[in-house]
Amino acid sequence: MTAPLASLDIARRLDRLPWSRWHWRVVLALGVAWVLDGLEVTLVGSVGAVLERPDTLGLSAVQVGWSGSLYLAGAIVGALVFGRLSDRLGRKRLFLATLAVYAVATLATAFSTDFAFFALCRFVTGLGIGGEYAAINSAIDELVPARVRGRVNLAINGSFWIGAALGAAASLLLLHPDVLGPVRGWRVGFAMGALLAVAMVLVRRHVPESPRWLLRHGRVEEAQRILADIEAQVAAQHGPLPEVPPVARREHRRAVPDLREVLHVLLRRYRTRSAVALALMLAQAFFYNAIFFSYALVLTRFYGVEDHRVALYIFPFALGNVLGPLLLGPLFDRVGRRRMIALTYGLAGVGLAATGVAFVADVLDARSQALCWSAVFFFASAAASSAYLTVSEVFPLEMRAMAIAIFYAVGTGAGGFAAPLLFGWLVESAQRGQVAIGYGIGSALVIVAGLLALRFGVDAECKPLEDIAPSMDGAHDGGDGRHGPEGVSRDAVARR
Repeated sequence: MTAPLASLDIARRLDRLPWSRWHWRVVLALGVAWVLDGLEVTLVGSVGAVLERPDTLGLSAVQVGWSGSLYLAGAIVGALVFGRLSDRLGRKRLFLATLAVYAVATLATAFSTDFAFFALCRFVTGLGIGGEYAAINSAIDELVPARVRGRVNLAINGSFWIGAALGAAASLLLLHPDVLGPVRGWRVGFAMGALLAVAMVLVRRHVPESPRWLLRHGRVEEAQRILADIEAQVAAQHGPLPEVPPVARREHRRAVPDLREVLHVLLRRYRTRSAVALALMLAQAFFYNAIFFSYALVLTRFYGVEDHRVALYIFPFALGNVLGPLLLGPLFDRVGRRRMIALTYGLAGVGLAATGVAFVADVLDARSQALCWSAVFFFASAAASSAYLTVSEVFPLEMRAMAIAIFYAVGTGAGGFAAPLLFGWLVESAQRGQVAIGYGIGSALVIVAGLLALRFGVDAECKPLEDIAPSMDGAHDGGDGRHGPEGVSRDAVARR
């Protein structure tokens, strides 16, 4: 069951490659998952008030909140189901299948006639997006060189807000009375998302399966062939490639672990890492979904913004969210994971708390409120992206997609599912103080999560994935996330 594969050092060969056009193609093809998610979430946020009109779907504020929660519920189920399949069947099969599910469901959303069908479509759309998170995060981390894994992962996760800007622009144009208007415009917006997904299915066909995954599943010749092709493409651009670093440890073929083995790794072997990952995912899920799914409702109810102009206020918000991971991402590789996670989580929490105080005091207008949120989410976007980065790199390859799925599901289920529904009720009260309570909860959660990461996080920057979390049959760190790959203390690793 465990034939040695030490002579095939695929991990080192992938990690020593210079950044190339091939890497850009992979990042662009796979990173569209976050663009699509941003498009979906923003469309619902931007058209939330429109969907309350009697000539559209006639939803209540609570039903708008429920639609957001059901989308997240679908994402949870999709992450768990497709995450397991990604570890078993491969990354490529799943990132093609999940994109197809998304395309069909979001197209069906455009034909909704009542809340029940709209809610069902949102749930199935979430299935596709949740599966994307598990398959895509695994594939990207396994294909991107270790020295830039942090900045690349954050930038890709931050591309959610490119989709958000696209969604805002689409809703602004399509909902305008002189174009399609609110009755038909929101339907065309969802149909556009489906067309983008179909185009990306064609692009993804050319992204290879992860050689790391193939090797661990005994498909040695296929892994070698794919890696040789990658190296040839990179060498054609950069010339002779660097030497392959020596192998310090033997890796083995390992069957896909069953649920009992997965839980043993999460709850016993890496229990500290699991606690930190859960805290990061839960906090960012509540923080983000609390604000964003109620964004349009707050602007229309408290600031009197017209329905078709809500999207204008998404642009500064999206800009802050895109710039945060792009500008702060390199620091996660240079300064280190723990320090930057703690810094971004802490500043996001303090910023939201201050904004909540100003909101209650009624010293903001719609424009200044949007600018405050933009500043807060400059840090929050990098923080949320680092949560996905943490989960995707601190557990063994055999269960990487499943680990992403579990923490995404638990964090989103506890934080993300409750937040839109809670804020729907809080906004419905029309009391600023009630809405500010939700902001306070989100602020406290991210500050605590950042402190936990600072104290117990893993120094994973610039390390090969196999050194951060060896094979489930190999050496391990005794279950303490504060230690390095071979059980050496974090301070000792830092001194080397």
